[in-house]
Amino acid sequence: MMQLTPEEQSKLEELCAMSFDMARNNDFQNLETLLKNGLNPNLTNHKGDSLLMLASYHNSLECVKLLLQYKAEVDKVNDKNLTPLSGVCYKGYAEIARLLLENGANPDFKNPMGMTPYDFAIMFRRKEILELLAKYSDRKIGFFKRLWAGF
Repeated sequence: MMQLTPEEQSKLEELCAMSFDMARNNDFQNLETLLKNGLNPNLTNHKGDSLLMLASYHNSLECVKLLLQYKAEVDKVNDKNLTPLSGVCYKGYAEIARLLLENGANPDFKNPMGMTPYDFAIMFRRKEILELLAKYSDRKIGFFKRLWAGF
């Protein structure tokens, strides 16, 4: 394994921090430069948030597309055991949800509290996302949950 000097280690950490900002701010051109030069598309920060999680949660559509092209793990969980799809169902970003689902995101993934992306979409009344989730899941939504969500 290659040893880095303290200065090189510091620069590498700075570059990684910049990549998280790029994902949050939809700076896909600079993020693509880093990915082309070997940046791990599954890089995570101190909270376990992956680049894809941050891009998804901040509605950075072009970065999400880019990270999926670079084979970022679509269901990589953070330290709270949430997937990017769960975060998007909370925030209400239907286009990002569609991209994640088209790329294999699991609409039925349960976190340790038993919450799924469906549950987040119902809780926050994300009707458009619920319709998307229904296309990718065998799960049926009960009558009262449908009524609550305005479905």
